[in-house]
Amino acid sequence: MSKDIFINDLAQPILNKEQRSIVESLQKINIKLNKDEILAEACEITALNDFGSMDFEERLSLLCNAWNANVNLTSIGLLSLRAKLTQFAANRLLIHQSLVSNPQIEEVKIVDPIIVVGLPRSGTTHLLNLLAADKRLRSLPLWESYEPIQNPNEPQNGEINPRYTRCKNAWEMMQKTVPLLSIMHPMHPEHIHEELELMGPDFASYNFEWLCQTPEWRDHYFSSDQTKHYQYMKNVLKILTWQDGDKDGSKTRWVLKCPQHLEQLAVLKKTFPDAKVIFTHRDPVSVIQSTITMIAYGHRMSRKKVDLNEVYDYWSERVMHLLKACVQDRQLISGNDSLDIYFHEFINDEIKTIQSIYQLINLDLNDDARDNIFNYSKTKNPLRHGKIVYNLKENFGKDAESLRARFKFYFDAFAIQPDI
Repeated sequence: MSKDIFINDLAQPILNKEQRSIVESLQKINIKLNKDEILAEACEITALNDFGSMDFEERLSLLCNAWNANVNLTSIGLLSLRAKLTQFAANRLLIHQSLVSNPQIEEVKIVDPIIVVGLPRSGTTHLLNLLAADKRLRSLPLWESYEPIQNPNEPQNGEINPRYTRCKNAWEMMQKTVPLLSIMHPMHPEHIHEELELMGPDFASYNFEWLCQTPEWRDHYFSSDQTKHYQYMKNVLKILTWQDGDKDGSKTRWVLKCPQHLEQLAVLKKTFPDAKVIFTHRDPVSVIQSTITMIAYGHRMSRKKVDLNEVYDYWSERVMHLLKACVQDRQLISGNDSLDIYFHEFINDEIKTIQSIYQLINLDLNDDARDNIFNYSKTKNPLRHGKIVYNLKENFGKDAESLRARFKFYFDAFAIQPDI
């Protein structure tokens, strides 16, 4: 039986000795995000200098300016954000080099992908990882999503994959600095991740809001057509397919997932017209309660002050935007190409849910697939290290029923059951 874990210091974090030492060692460092310095460092890392289209510079500058102006970010927070931007810039160089050197990649097809779409904290990650346990499907492990292409300028050491090692080191550091976050959302290298990470080198997507809630970026994202960024992500999937040795894509079927797709269904359909889309639905109050707890806890070393009201206001509105778009555009994905999965049914009977999905995707749930999925469910149960106890009222001073009333439109559209 998993033990209950209570977080009682969200607003005023209590750091252990090691965490305090890390904060103290970096707090005097003056870190500024500079677009030109980030791009120059990416060029040095890769020994490349062709980024392709430079239209991303405006988006990179927006992020740098917004994050530099955020006086609540600690040196650790800024250092982490700078490292992420530099990684994306280096990835962009490698991606462009791969496409230029291998023009045949453009001909690769992404055939009949399976895409899980639903709110964060609604079971999408667990469902994706269950499906990815079927070895006939191609998925995106975290280490590969962070660095999809090997840097040829980086020396190799036998069988050791330096991209995997970096991801492993980041996972180990995460378990030291924010250990409960690793229970709420595992980030070990083999964990199957979102394809949205592949839009990072185009400096696009709502992923940057997760790195640092940024109204300026959110508003830019809302006002921008995301089609070209989805196509960029698809091109990276083509590269990965081609790198696997499938030169036309006929042997590869991807299983993907991302909450952002809820508010980009028209773009998703345009980018992947033959996709099978699985929608997950959960009480948005539970989603918000879990999401804001996770984000607030993650702020304990990257923020000078953890503002619980700010976190609540920002992310309850983002969930609202995602769901309004979903209700409006759900009909864009036909019934023959989609399935609605309800959280309360999924957690009560995983196998029945999986069976319904395999009928949709027209794939035989054979013994190997069933065994691999069952073994993943048994050995990778997200509760095996303990269960975080979320409390909207106690931690954030918010009433569940009042919040739920704001989402009546969503409950009217789908057969969702309240969780709390």
